[in-house]
This record gives sequence, C-alpha cells and structure tokens, in this order.
Amino acid sequence: MQELAANAPPVSVLGADGIRVLVVDDNVDAADMLSEFLKLAGYQTRVAYDGRSAVEMAEMLEPAVVLLDLGLPYLSGFEVARRLDLCLGGSACLIALTGWGQEEDLQRTREAGFDEHLTKPVDPERLLARIIHSYPDGRPCWL
Repeated sequence: MQELAANAPPVSVLGADGIRVLVVDDNVDAADMLSEFLKLAGYQTRVAYDGRSAVEMAEMLEPAVVLLDLGLPYLSGFEVARRLDLCLGGSACLIALTGWGQEEDLQRTREAGFDEHLTKPVDPERLLARIIHSYPDGRPCWL
C-alpha cells in the first residue's frame, strides 16, 4: 500500500494547500494511511493516536480540520471535541470519522460540537467533499 501511495501522482484538491488537518485515530495504520492520502491531496497533516495527544497537538498546530475517531484511549473523541472547542474557540472543523454509526452516536456527536459525522469505511471522495463543504451554507469549513 505504501508503494502505491509513493508512486501515485499528486491529486491536489483546489484550496487544500496550506490547510492543516489533524488525523486522530488509535488504529495507527489507518491514521497513517489517511494522513498520507490527505498529503497527496495537498493538505498539511499531523497524526495523533490517542485523545490526550490529540488535544496537545491541536493546541500547538491549530488545525483547520480535525478528523476524529470516537473510541480513543485516555480521552474519548467526545471529550477531545469538547476540549478542542475550548482551546480553539470553535475555529476548527470537527469531523467524526468512526465505526460508530447508530442514531444515538450521531446525536452524541452533534451534542459534542462536531460539524460532521462519517462512518467508516468512508469513501475517499466523500471525505474530501466533507472536508471542503462542512457547513450547511456550503462554505468550506476552514474559512
């Protein structure tokens, strides 16, 4: 899989250059692969593998977009979202990217302040579209 990523031509999403994305998932392989995919699309990415590291990294990085798993060690994705809202002042677009897709999970992500809820496995094109168009009025979530 790494060979495919290394040999793939750059995809580059219009407007992605310079946009910081924090990928948070305790599945190291999935997080790293998603980070590499987003780099190929032109985003600047960082990865955290647990809730505490995600909060610390977000405070330093000030990402425009956070792709956040919900079932994380140390701090759940819900708690990370609450803390990011406090430390970033709601400036980051929070996208839940999780295997949890029941209606109760969707409700909890809305209550925790997420802008989007995507269930794994997610289609790469759909993910890129959600990163760019995360608000109901159609403006990119990073503006």
